[in-house]
Amino acid sequence: MLHPDRLFPAEPTTRAVARRLYERVADLPIVSPHGHTDPRWYAENESFADPATLFVVPDHYIFRMLYSQGVALEDLGVPPRAGSGIRIEADRRKIWRRFAENWHLFRGTPTRMWLEHAFETLFGLDAPLSAKTADFYYDTIAEALKKPEFRPRALFERFGIEVIATTESPLDDLRWHRMIRESGWNGRVITAYRPDPVVDPDYAGFRDNLSRFGELTDEDTLTWSGYLAAHRKRRDYFKSFGATSTDHGHPSAATADLGTAEAEALFRRVTNGNTAPEDAELFRGQMLTEMARMSMDDGLVMQIHPGSVRNHNPTLFDRFGLDKGADIPARTDYVHALKPLLDRFGNERDLTIIVFTLDETAYSRELAPLAGHYPALRLGPAWWFFDAPGGMRRFRDLTTETAGFYNTVGFNDDTRAFPSIPARHDVARRSDCSFLAELVVTHRLSEDEAHETAHDLAYRLAKEAYRL
Repeated sequence: MLHPDRLFPAEPTTRAVARRLYERVADLPIVSPHGHTDPRWYAENESFADPATLFVVPDHYIFRMLYSQGVALEDLGVPPRAGSGIRIEADRRKIWRRFAENWHLFRGTPTRMWLEHAFETLFGLDAPLSAKTADFYYDTIAEALKKPEFRPRALFERFGIEVIATTESPLDDLRWHRMIRESGWNGRVITAYRPDPVVDPDYAGFRDNLSRFGELTDEDTLTWSGYLAAHRKRRDYFKSFGATSTDHGHPSAATADLGTAEAEALFRRVTNGNTAPEDAELFRGQMLTEMARMSMDDGLVMQIHPGSVRNHNPTLFDRFGLDKGADIPARTDYVHALKPLLDRFGNERDLTIIVFTLDETAYSRELAPLAGHYPALRLGPAWWFFDAPGGMRRFRDLTTETAGFYNTVGFNDDTRAFPSIPARHDVARRSDCSFLAELVVTHRLSEDEAHETAHDLAYRLAKEAYRL
């Protein structure tokens, strides 16, 4: 299933250069500084239960496509909200068969590439998945998962992962990270600080979250000063478990820079209930600036992931909760939205703010010029919907001429499905080597420079940007 020249240019001379570049980076260690794998996997190091639980149930890249074709999430074993009364399919083989019967839906998608990479390289499966081969696939994978070499820590080492960051809420006690540390295992699994539940007034349970935030930090989180102090304490706590970054998933890129009295008044409004939409947006914007201020003190790198209309499908959200494949890209303004933050901190050379987008049109028009100017800004690679060969190519096309390669942060995978990590990095390395090969054959870059750049994009830039 895996052609050795996949994703390389069709033109023979360019393809030959891409091959040479790729050979030098194919086996570099994986640096995965932002993701959503479960730290419990590495802490308990128990065998993955079955093929459906490993590949289908946790991965919105898979079940959102199936849902779009009328397959109910309960028939895929996706857990519903507690107390919903929804009965889900418990037979994992039936779930797998349903997935296999619909394999054709993934033709041409990056999801298919990732899965075929895992099927072939991990489990030796080289016949296409289909209704006919579903049980053979299931039995082969299930038998392999019983073996010690397929437990999470063994796969971590087999994949060549040097470091992986998970993403946790400030309300998380980080028990699994503590267990990893106390186990004596040498795998480097770190956390990242995602404060959305206590920063976004529109987040479900925001007021209760603030109370819990105060309990965890012994601060009065219903006062502005106590609330900021609580963030500082939790950031330090996360740093003690290896965190080098924060992550912010705001609806927009809006930032603000209010004076102390104005910020205190705004905080009182958003904590008194019935928050007006404009106050919620202003508060989120102010908190991005506050987070940057804290990063100047503690060194944590900021990641901003704006422009996703989350939980666009209210029926699905009510039944199954967050992260069920209904987060939809929206147009995002960066030039004006980021200006208050950049006016205050954009010229700081010791601050790193990594900006991502789901609005691909913003790359060349806004983000590349911004990152090509402000020392504090770096561009994250194509995120989520664009975490694919076409998106990666467009990212390089739209940003390189203005921002170059070195105002980007290499590749960083946004995965939930553990087996797809090496596949995603392989796709990124092949895509970047193909792009660089075209620069070489058109005499815009020497091959020696291309080799150095390919290494930087695959490995060094992510390490340096995330201070790993």
